Amino acid sequence: MPAAPTSGSRLRLTALLAPPLLWLTLAYLGSLAILLLSAFWATDSFTSDVVHTWNTDNFHELLTTPVYRTIALRTLSIAVAVTVIDALLALPMAFCMARVAGRRWRRPLLVAVLTPLWAGYLVKAYAWRVMLGQDGVVGAALAPFGLHGPGYGTTAVVIVLAYLWLPYMILPVYAALERLPERMLEASADLGAGAWRTLRSVVLPAVRPAVLAGSVFTFSLSLGDYLTVQIVGGKTQLLGNVIASQVTLDLPMAAALSAVPVVLIVCYLAAVRRAGALDSL
Repeated sequence: MPAAPTSGSRLRLTALLAPPLLWLTLAYLGSLAILLLSAFWATDSFTSDVVHTWNTDNFHELLTTPVYRTIALRTLSIAVAVTVIDALLALPMAFCMARVAGRRWRRPLLVAVLTPLWAGYLVKAYAWRVMLGQDGVVGAALAPFGLHGPGYGTTAVVIVLAYLWLPYMILPVYAALERLPERMLEASADLGAGAWRTLRSVVLPAVRPAVLAGSVFTFSLSLGDYLTVQIVGGKTQLLGNVIASQVTLDLPMAAALSAVPVVLIVCYLAAVRRAGALDSL
């Protein structure tokens, strides 16, 4: 049995963890608490100054104004769509990397997946703006088939966000597939299971926690994004860019709007935690 930690080792561990925990508490949790607290304040309609008067008017307006409900549902649906698309793309890509490609090709393929992360966010978003434009590559590729590109709007936002966050889904799925014992696949084949039965009964249950772990990134990053919609979204409004526009006009209302993605992410984390997905992060 391992030796019980001594008081000296516990003291050293406490001293080692105290600075980052203190920074996390003050810089992140503290600022988040102040942000949510400011949602209960008001704004002077004449000077736009924040008035420290306790009230729930901002949340009442948020819940009763149809446009805010529409924007919240649109943001949630886009985050879900991006997560589903990335999962559908990541599963075959990660399987080919981990199980089909030879060992000498796995590292180059992994580097290829990681390389887009080194490019700037704005560079990739504006590159997609050019490709999705009226004379862009996407429209030119579809023109021979009598089709046209999606242009700027909700579809473009989903496409760009799915591209941006795809590596965050591929990496945990690839890690899970690489850890999948070969004998499990061999046993499935020995029992007479075909490729699809093995995929459904062996592979998918094994990678399910990894898919959920990757979905934490794709869902939360899509839910809080506000730059992509400004670049390729056209007239589309999401929670992120509405919050950004309200910060200088009505800070308490922006804080109330910020509570919506926070609540959604907390609920999502609570749901995936029950599946053991957080252990794969």
